[in-house]
Amino acid sequence: LFGWEFEGVMPPGSGVNYFIGRLRGGDVAAVGSIPEGAPQVAMWNTYVAVANADDAVAKVREAGGTVVIEPFDVMDAGRMAVFRDPEGAELFVWQAGRMPGARVVNEHGAVNFNGLGTRAVEAAKSFYGSVFGWRTLDVGGGAEMWTLPGYGDDLERDNPDLRKMVAETGGPPGFEDVVAVITPLADDEPDTPPHWSVTFGVDDVHATAARAAELGGTVVVPPIDVPWSRTTVLRDPQGATFIASQFVPENKDLGT
Repeated sequence: LFGWEFEGVMPPGSGVNYFIGRLRGGDVAAVGSIPEGAPQVAMWNTYVAVANADDAVAKVREAGGTVVIEPFDVMDAGRMAVFRDPEGAELFVWQAGRMPGARVVNEHGAVNFNGLGTRAVEAAKSFYGSVFGWRTLDVGGGAEMWTLPGYGDDLERDNPDLRKMVAETGGPPGFEDVVAVITPLADDEPDTPPHWSVTFGVDDVHATAARAAELGGTVVVPPIDVPWSRTTVLRDPQGATFIASQFVPENKDLGT
């Protein structure tokens, strides 16, 4: 679907599988075995980079979250932990060691966004603000996104024209600091639990949806136009759901 090449990185006899997916040699994402004792459900996980995983879980507890897996070292790759926010949405934190995280992002076949589906928007703002220092940005049309002050400065090291591009495409001030989106769950979705979602960028969302169906996947939500993009919700043959999104700058005023 995305042209990834995979490399198994677990040592022989480890009893588990963990494959790094790459584009042009750069890490994009990973596919691994579901641990014993965990729900045997395929899903995509969202990781947030932190300076110290132990400090992060301490803040999670202070803010009313639940630590699912205490911090542990993943060989020399890094240190990680898993927690749930007060509403039950699960999130991973990653303290980088040898592996910093995705090397290829924001292009076709690579992660370009993550979002929280929640019924408790104000409570989520308080929780994630306490844990990560995130603030919120109103981007119009009733949509809100999380920002991390100074994040755009980091992005500009690899993308020197970032702020210029944001301004030229009509992005609101502060958009370069956006790290995630807040998606209120609709009242007509009572069976949808609070959750974090993963979005992959694509060049042509219609072609991606068609190809996913050809490969045995399911088009859960056909391509639709939304502010700034054209998106579709897809489910792979094992049941893992994700979003594919095509950047469409002329859609920036939809919903306003």
